[in-house]
Amino acid sequence: MSLKSVKNKIKSIDKTRQVTKAMEAVSAVKMRKSQQNAIGIRPYALSALKILRSISGSIEAANHPLTKARKVEKTLIVLVSADKGLAGSYGAALLKGVYRFIEEKGMTKDNAALIAIGKRGYEHFLKRGWTVVNHFERWSDQVSFDTVRPLADEIKALYMKGEYDEILIVYTNFISTLKQVVYSRKLLPVTFQSVEEVVRGITPERGRFAELGRDIDAVPVKEYTFEPEADEILSELIPILFNIQIYHSVLEANASEHSARMIAMKNASDNAKDISRGLKLYFNKVRQAAITREVSEIVGGMESMKTVISH
Repeated sequence: MSLKSVKNKIKSIDKTRQVTKAMEAVSAVKMRKSQQNAIGIRPYALSALKILRSISGSIEAANHPLTKARKVEKTLIVLVSADKGLAGSYGAALLKGVYRFIEEKGMTKDNAALIAIGKRGYEHFLKRGWTVVNHFERWSDQVSFDTVRPLADEIKALYMKGEYDEILIVYTNFISTLKQVVYSRKLLPVTFQSVEEVVRGITPERGRFAELGRDIDAVPVKEYTFEPEADEILSELIPILFNIQIYHSVLEANASEHSARMIAMKNASDNAKDISRGLKLYFNKVRQAAITREVSEIVGGMESMKTVISH
């Protein structure tokens, strides 16, 4: 390899490293934003949960259309995946977890269908013959509580029409910057346990937000007198908690995706730095060898001239 080729390769690798460093920084910002958004909805979710805890055993709650369980014959899976790649093993780990979950539940293409959030999951399952009821894209960069509302409304309509007997969501749960776990959760029928699990999961086990997780058990259960009737309150409360479950799952998946991409870009930047350093060392060695050879030739030529002149 010529010195010119080595020099061009070094420049190319250094430019690539600049890009990966920028992507690493952007992913870090997006990851923190997803975490902050999840923490931001927690007081609202906690207040609703405390009310639901007190009325979860009431007749009205048991008879609500979104809480009534029935025999499971058809299942709908809401899959939260990524729109883009360059996130290391994030996509492969998610798909592996989904297939493991499908196998454990004994689901097939005949008794299960999907709603895909993210381009990657949608394209994967559509190509393999699965029924994809609907798909949503571009949620990984900017997602709000209002963003998930159309999806939540569609899922509730499908469940209440009886087209599906159980609605599940599969996503990657953010544990830490270095650890994300593929997780499955039942969305419908709504249960107090599933909502409580979501609210508990909003706060991390360690860190400055960990103290928030202790207030769920701190407040005693109270008896409520309803005005208006309990069923009217439940008709508003349960759909809100259902939407919160979806929103939180998407935020967790986004934080996981951006964290995985941040780590992947950091590894790419480090690898580019190592390769660039090795090429620069090779370049300097070859150039030094060429200079040494040229000096030797000059010295040899001078010695030859001296010998000729002396004779």
